[in-house]
Amino acid sequence: MFAKRAMVYEPIDLPDRADLDDAATLAAAEAFHRTMKRRHTVRDYAPRPVDRAVIEACVRTAGTAPSGANHQPWHFVAVSDARIKRRIREAAEEEERRFYDGGAGDEWLGALEPMGTGHDKPHLEAAPWLIVVFAQRWGTFDDGTRYKNYYVPESVGIATGFLLAALHHAGLVSLTHTPNSMRFLGDLLGRPEGEKPTMIVATGHPAADATVPRAAKIKKPLDEILTILG
Repeated sequence: MFAKRAMVYEPIDLPDRADLDDAATLAAAEAFHRTMKRRHTVRDYAPRPVDRAVIEACVRTAGTAPSGANHQPWHFVAVSDARIKRRIREAAEEEERRFYDGGAGDEWLGALEPMGTGHDKPHLEAAPWLIVVFAQRWGTFDDGTRYKNYYVPESVGIATGFLLAALHHAGLVSLTHTPNSMRFLGDLLGRPEGEKPTMIVATGHPAADATVPRAAKIKKPLDEILTILG
């Protein structure tokens, strides 16, 4: 919680510098690309547990993401309780049945066919952890007064990206899941009115027979995603 009295501008020296030469900068960039290139979206999870401390460290990393006015408009609910995961799966599958039974439209469903998805979501129970990401429309100062958050979708999206990278760096796999709608998650997880659920991230170790869709390995080449001017 922010203290209102601390919300003043005070410049300080940059506390952390990489200070790499050009060759080391390029090598670090390429090494990180090789690491992230090995990240896969996985639906098949091993029963092997994941220590709570690992999840806490990954969420702590997500919390370092930049955000509008540094308001950090996010909250993460990490769930390992089997009963709660079962309730999330049941509610999510109810929404997904409507989606796959025609609610999404033919074009959207056709786009999903190469991914092999459907309304059945066993990973929501099989994964040792579900991390539900919430976006906060407003925050509260220590004196109880409310303040508005800015660039909330952008900020939460960046933090979620940090989370996925941290989970992968920790040797885990993950799956992002966005049932339509997700309103049930706020009530189920006891979150306040001002928070909107944006994503469920299932995470854990991959099953021995885990698979990924071949189509998911097709990535656009650099010349299709980058324009350089100058």
